[in-house]
Amino acid sequence: MTTHSWNTRAVHAGKDDLAALGLHAPPIDLSTTYPSHDVVAEAERLDEFAAGHDDGGPPVYGRVANPTVRRFEDALAELEGAQAAVAFASGMAALTACLLAQVAAGKPHVVGVRPLYGTTDHLLDCGLLGISVTWASPEEAAAAITDRTGLVMVESPANPTLGEVDLRALADACAPVPVLVDNTFATPVLQRPLTLGAGLVLHSATKFLGGHGDVMGGVVACDEQFARSLRQIRFMTGGVLHPMAGYELLRGLATLPVRVRAASATARELARRLAEHPRVTRVHYPSVGGAMVSFETSADPVALVSSVELITPAVSLGSVDSLIQHPASLTHRIMDEVSRKDAGISPDLVRLSVGLEDVEDLWADLTQALDRSPR
Repeated sequence: MTTHSWNTRAVHAGKDDLAALGLHAPPIDLSTTYPSHDVVAEAERLDEFAAGHDDGGPPVYGRVANPTVRRFEDALAELEGAQAAVAFASGMAALTACLLAQVAAGKPHVVGVRPLYGTTDHLLDCGLLGISVTWASPEEAAAAITDRTGLVMVESPANPTLGEVDLRALADACAPVPVLVDNTFATPVLQRPLTLGAGLVLHSATKFLGGHGDVMGGVVACDEQFARSLRQIRFMTGGVLHPMAGYELLRGLATLPVRVRAASATARELARRLAEHPRVTRVHYPSVGGAMVSFETSADPVALVSSVELITPAVSLGSVDSLIQHPASLTHRIMDEVSRKDAGISPDLVRLSVGLEDVEDLWADLTQALDRSPR
């Protein structure tokens, strides 16, 4: 069998059976329920679904599974190099399922490596779900593990500072406790954490995987054993991904390599120019690359964000159009000031998600906003 390149697989993953079905585009299955003529056989299958197994057949009920969503899960698992992937209604729903799975396994303690997405930080720190957290640097993480630790949580490149962690060193030091890596910023185009020793990979699929700012979802890539636990939790809690969202996310994967690499080239150039601007005091751009740039400014960051004309001032990221926001006011506002400081999130920090616009147009917009904003 021919082994195709990763870029080619991004286009075809989850669609290998279409030609045999006489189809070119993946079908969208919007069914909420499915015929069950053989009640005894379907009852046995439902028991299997409730235990987290999935035989790939008709799912009995839409909360159990969905054929369109399965295609996206299969594709993402292939691109991340995982045995399986399980999709949810949002990134936070996906993370919550991971935490609940470890609570159920008697491992309710998490070692968290800051910075993380603000709501992730808040969820770990607020005491909900029966979770407790110990915050640690990458070098301190292994020492913070106890016999009740179920996960080590890290985001690299991190939101919003774009700080990076040596994932292989962290995974080696923390073994056998699995490291859960939020790979939303890098995407599997730039980084595949499972190949570096991570146990779980989390994506807010709302961002780069969808890529157009019009679909919400979350997904976890992992081994089949953990996937069964996640499917059990999804079966019981109902945090399912809508079939239309599954279709849009599968479609987004086909263009993911092209979009990420094009936006990364522009982001790299903007980072270089920002570093030379007199009103920018520091620029953050990860060595792995990517479409995200953060910078600290001597200008009023709130006024700067309000002064852009082409770039959209908004939370979220990973869209074909560029977005800018002030983390301390929005995405990380839910964290208290001490926690933000501990995470290295300066009140002067601005986060930019670079889209597919021309670099000169984006630069013109950034410079006029920087120049217009008061100190």
